[in-house]
Amino acid sequence: MRSFIFTLNFSFWFLVSFGQQPGSDKLLTARLDSIISADFNDIEPGGSLLIQKGNRVLYSRSFGLTDLKTQQKFSANTVSNTGSITKTFIAYGILLLQNQGKLSIEDSIIKYFPDFKNKEIARKVKIKHLLTHTSGLPDSRNVEKDSLFYLTAKDEENFAPLKLTDTLEFEPGSNWNYSNPSYNGLALIIEKVSGMKWQTFIKNYIFRPAGMNDSKITDGPYPENSVAHAYRKINNGFEEYDYGEYPTFAASGNGGIWSSVEDLKKYVNAIKKCLFIDCNTVSFSQKVWHPANWSGKEPPSQGFSWFVYEPKNTNEYKIISHSGSQAGFRAHLFIIPEPDITIIWLTNNDKSLTPLIMNPLHELGYLK
Repeated sequence: MRSFIFTLNFSFWFLVSFGQQPGSDKLLTARLDSIISADFNDIEPGGSLLIQKGNRVLYSRSFGLTDLKTQQKFSANTVSNTGSITKTFIAYGILLLQNQGKLSIEDSIIKYFPDFKNKEIARKVKIKHLLTHTSGLPDSRNVEKDSLFYLTAKDEENFAPLKLTDTLEFEPGSNWNYSNPSYNGLALIIEKVSGMKWQTFIKNYIFRPAGMNDSKITDGPYPENSVAHAYRKINNGFEEYDYGEYPTFAASGNGGIWSSVEDLKKYVNAIKKCLFIDCNTVSFSQKVWHPANWSGKEPPSQGFSWFVYEPKNTNEYKIISHSGSQAGFRAHLFIIPEPDITIIWLTNNDKSLTPLIMNPLHELGYLK
């Protein structure tokens, strides 16, 4: 799975306060319609976009197709792969188990993986390090060389190479390196502690209370039906580029949740209203974690799975986000608490909407 990480510096230049002008909703609709129409059409792969302020929908539009063979249109209810947005669900699963007294994020991972080759390394690395990409465990998978193996390799097979680690990239907590297999390991910890498949745990403890009735989770080749297909542009056409063409889809802990814009809206609502986990834990998850031994060149910007931009002056404000990318699927979810803006988009054509939508929101004053 490629990690499509939203670069924080990319979009935060627009976080200057502007007064929202009368009639700006119509202007925003016109601007975004024009921008999206230039990049998408009705007979190619597409996507769906929602921008909401509080309970007021500022913009909602779907475009293009979910499947070039069936010509089914993309909608706000289309179930598409969310990529690494999955990691936010895994993190909340771990935090739920901590609240239930079944584990602690301070636990060393040797407690859950006693078969680590280097026991001392497994004692150093804690659950909190896996959650924040600060473990120092190198991604020792060779996905390109063993691509056929990784087409069907699940969480266990994707985490197994890390258990052979003899040398850390850095001391746990001292630096940051984005790690997909760390979240395969976290998914396995959920299973070991809960006594059920992690997919079942997330469905029971997050999907159900949030009302996410259409969302699905990869388990081997599942889901094969009732979901979008993904594509990439080749010359003048598109070729399918998803499960079966791109390795690591079966490794579901790092990117196996499939959802729709409508269900992700319910997820955000459940987070804001603390429907599946208490508000103190939600707040904790959305704060930057500052390890005591941090020595990275840049200050930390990672919460417990969420990427967090903390304002540096009074003209800026906090942004909580996570993006996702797997084969031709793209996704992004933003929560901006102060003006209460939520942005959710999904695409199946290898394109990001984030660079397209930020200018209009900035210029029309929605980020006041």
